[in-house]
Formats: sequence, C-alpha cells, structure tokens
Amino acid sequence: MCGRPIPPDAPQSLHHLIPKLKGGKGGPTVLLHHICHREIHATLTETELARAYNTPEALRGHPRLAKFLAWVAKRPPSFASKVPGTRRKR
Repeated sequence: MCGRPIPPDAPQSLHHLIPKLKGGKGGPTVLLHHICHREIHATLTETELARAYNTPEALRGHPRLAKFLAWVAKRPPSFASKVPGTRRKR
C-alpha cells in the first residue's frame, strides 16, 4: 500500500480486502505494515471496506488514507507508531 518494503522483522499483518465479517473469509488478502493496516481500520468501517474500498487502488484513493500513505512513505520500512486506539468517527 505505502510502497515501502516490509522487512521480516517489521510488524506486519494480512488485510482481508473484503472483511471476514462481510463474507471475505478465504478471499483475497494483502500483506501490509501493521501501521498501515491499523490506519485502514481506524478510517473505514467494515461495511465501507466491503462495499467501496475492497481493492488496494480504492484504498489508496480514499482522501485520508492517501494523506497517511504519503506521510508514512517517508518513514523507514520498520517504522511503527505508538499511538494507541482507533480514531474512526461513527
């Protein structure tokens, strides 16, 4: 997503392009830096992810995620944020 390599020792996680709770179990996944994965889920609801943001291109096109990805792309590949919690507005 962010264009940075993912070193083996960097925090990483698999993102289901369609959330498991919305029928995406066994569906396509992408490997992401953990910080990028957290930002996706802090920004979008499971329903939004399933309906409109179920491809890497769509995720990159979201205004808040695009801003985050431009910011994090300047960080080293092993960069990890220590900011806890979610910021999603319901």
